[in-house]
Amino acid sequence: MSRPVFWFSLIMIVYPYFGYPLVLYFLRKIRVARNPNGVPSGEFTPTVTVLIPVHNEEGTIESKIRNTLSLEYPRKNLQIIAVSDGSTDSTPAIVRKYLGEGVTFIAMERRRGKAQALNTGLAAATGDIVVFTDVSILLEPDSLRAIVKRFREDAIGCVSGSDCIPGGGGEGIYGRYELFLRNMESAVHSIVGASGSFYAQRRSICPPFLEGMAPDFLSALTTVEKGYRAVTESTACGHMASAKQAKDEFRRKERTILRGMTTLYQKKNLLNPYRYGIFSFFLWSHKVSRWLVPFFMILLFLLNAFLLEERFYGAIFIAQCAFYLAACVPLLGTRGSRNPLSNMPHYFCLSNAAILFATMKYAIGIRQEIWTPTKR
Repeated sequence: MSRPVFWFSLIMIVYPYFGYPLVLYFLRKIRVARNPNGVPSGEFTPTVTVLIPVHNEEGTIESKIRNTLSLEYPRKNLQIIAVSDGSTDSTPAIVRKYLGEGVTFIAMERRRGKAQALNTGLAAATGDIVVFTDVSILLEPDSLRAIVKRFREDAIGCVSGSDCIPGGGGEGIYGRYELFLRNMESAVHSIVGASGSFYAQRRSICPPFLEGMAPDFLSALTTVEKGYRAVTESTACGHMASAKQAKDEFRRKERTILRGMTTLYQKKNLLNPYRYGIFSFFLWSHKVSRWLVPFFMILLFLLNAFLLEERFYGAIFIAQCAFYLAACVPLLGTRGSRNPLSNMPHYFCLSNAAILFATMKYAIGIRQEIWTPTKR
């Protein structure tokens, strides 16, 4: 009995990261062959609202405002709203310096969380398209035009930008892997989640944001639920730095997963393949199966320990031990401890540990409503 469960566990670990991308690759080939036409060309500049939620970001808010004002888009069609979620530093004073340049500032007296900040901004938005962007990301000059042009297609309801994270560390490699998956999903049908730092949605279908949920995930799911497609635009690029410390990245991942689980439970109807077809398959493969990986990792390791009398399984056990030891190397913090051979195992294990902790929190009813953004 141990052997079948061992191999099933191994398959369940491998599938989300290698099997699912392979399936997407072949589905994309079929889709492109049937629908060779690309995005319609030509000038397209609908009214746009750029919405920036902020809490105590005096060190970065000015560069974000300047970056937004420098975007290549007709000013008469552009509304910029910054919403302060109970900031207690000089953030409000910094933003107010730009009121004469077309920036609208809304100050919430007490901290109520990102969801309420977004809802407050949406209530004041006038653009047909709402672009949600975090303070931590700086956009390329043409990124706004690039992300908005996709809405020329009536079937498109939500468009995700691309997070450009420099370096060959685990977070940067993982970010590029996620972008690859989104591009594939987008070509076949719809992405299952947008970039939380930079994405756009038709204002007419923007959902009311609820605390404890992931706004970017909720927007993508609501888009599909309302009969539209959610896609990605790889040329709409925003730059952000990697998390400075592993513990910061762990907390961010744990928070993101916990909020993702809360969101998916609210929209669990989308998991029904009889109603939502291939998109339901995407959700099961991209989200649910990945959230199960840490449990299968533990099961695989324990089962492997009981199969050591066979040389083949002994070799696999040694490989597992080597993998986990490599994952621990960056924790030493010494010069040279971060290298490609240890970065990916480290980030993979960190991500799955975050899933494990997030699942336990979700199971006992803990929800993440207000948090401090990851410092980059």
